Formats: sequence, structure tokens, C-alpha cells
Amino acid sequence: MRNVKVLWGLIVVLLTAVVILSSVLMAQTLQPPDSDKHPDQSQNGGETRIVATVGTKNITIGEVEEQLIQKYGNQQLNQMIDQEIIRAEAETQGIVVSESEIQQELERMQQGYDSESQFYELMKEQLGFTPEALKKDVYNKLLGDKITIQGIVITDQEVEAYMLAHQEEFKPRVQLKLQHIVSANREQAQRALDDLAKGQSFAQVARERSLDDATRDSGGDLGWLDDDDPFIHPAVMKAAISLKPGEVSKPVEADGRYVIVRVADRKEQSKGSPEVLREQVRKELALREAPPLKETLENLRKKWNVTIRESF
Repeated sequence: MRNVKVLWGLIVVLLTAVVILSSVLMAQTLQPPDSDKHPDQSQNGGETRIVATVGTKNITIGEVEEQLIQKYGNQQLNQMIDQEIIRAEAETQGIVVSESEIQQELERMQQGYDSESQFYELMKEQLGFTPEALKKDVYNKLLGDKITIQGIVITDQEVEAYMLAHQEEFKPRVQLKLQHIVSANREQAQRALDDLAKGQSFAQVARERSLDDATRDSGGDLGWLDDDDPFIHPAVMKAAISLKPGEVSKPVEADGRYVIVRVADRKEQSKGSPEVLREQVRKELALREAPPLKETLENLRKKWNVTIRESF
């Protein structure tokens, strides 16, 4: 199954450029009527408005818009064409995307983020997407997917076989809030355990005994971590996973040192109901059998007689 965070990261640059261009064009559309402009601006539709000065050189809004259109104009135009032919084809075939399907996709995309609010904040910060714009983008994507896989049948047996062979993909996402104490040898680790047995808090013992400079002052706090975090030694994580919140492990050998780990808190996030997961798998398998989206769009352009009258 596709890694959502990685995929979104790969399209950041392109989508940011498109958003910038769209914003510029929209700003130009919303400029005040000519009668409200300075006389030297109204003659050229506001293109002479100075937005920056370098020495004696003035940079106008018209020059900025021209550069943006030359650099990103074709990308924006093609995106608009693709969205329109997908909409037209979906309407012809009676293909629709429901509100619940959009919400399910948004929830799927949020997997791997700490919270819904963090997800939307990063979409705004990295891609310039408001929740409404992101929802529209998801709608267009789902509509395109449905057109692409139209007519491809994936049986229940194929879905079940995939899920059985890839069980790790569908396990709930487990996160642990961890603290640790790092000791040079088993004897020092045992002294730390003795201090804990006497009633000292884990944070206090970590501050006094842990060799980890990065976490010692914070009482050994590692924060929230996924149960497959690649930066935590596998033996330490294995010990942590077996603990309940508040429990402390025995010393675990890791790279020549001994680590005592405490689970401060634990939470699990389901990746969806069995029905939702099965439909996601069915769609993923259908997309693997479908022709590339680029090929589908090229065929639709021919079908709908797309003509580009001017390139940028």
C-alpha cells in the first residue's frame, strides 16, 4: 500500500508552484476597477504596479506574473484541462464520489500524523492547501481513480489473499510515550533499579544516573514514538511494547550499554474498519492492473477533443 506521507512530500514543490500561480492570477482578477487605480496603473491593467526596487531597477507585478506564467503556466493549464475532462467523463458515465468517500480518504491521509490539526496545519504550510482546497483536490483524485479502474474486477478472494499475506500493513498503529535510563553496564543499571524500588521517580533517577546527554535533563523523556521507530534499538522497543503504561523494564542490552525503559503512556489508532480496509485493498489492486493515469488522461483528451490554443 502506498505510503501517504512520502507521496505528499514528493509533490510539495509542484503543488506549491501551482498554488502560487493560482494565487497570482486570482489576485489579478480581484484587483479594483480601473477607476480606483492610480492613472499610471489603470492604463495597463495594474501591470505597472511596483512590487520591489533593487537600486534603480523597479520590478512590477506584471513582470512577476509574466515569469510565473512562463514557468508554471503550462502546468496549471494542463491541470485545469485534466480536471475538466475527468469531470466530463465522470458525468457521462454516471460516476460519483460521495462525501463519505472523501472523508475516508482524508482520514487515511492523516495516518502517520500526530493529530488531525497537525495534518491540516502541515497541508497549509507545505502545500498552501486550506481544508476546503484539500477536500476539492481529494475529490478530483478519487474521481480520476474511479475512471481509471472502471471495468476492472477484483474478487473477494484476491482481497483476502492480499490481506493475509500483508497482515503487518493492517495492524493498528501503536504509539508509546517512553522514558529511558542508559547505563554503562549491568551493575549500574541495577543500581538505578534499586533507586526506583526505594520510591524515587523514574525522572529523578534518569537525571541522576542516565548517560544519555540528550534526555537526561528531561528525566529520560523520549516523547511519543511509533512502535517501529527506526531510531530506537529493536531490543529496547521489544521490551517497551510488552509493558503497560507505568511499568518499567528490566535492563536491556543495546549496543554495549544497558537500558531501562518505562512506558509513560500508550495509544493505538485503528487504520479503519475491516470493511473499509477491504475496499481500500480492492481499489489498490485495481489501480495496479489499470493503465497509468497519464495514459488514461491522454485517451480522454482525444475523446473530448481537447485543443490547446496557446502555450506559455
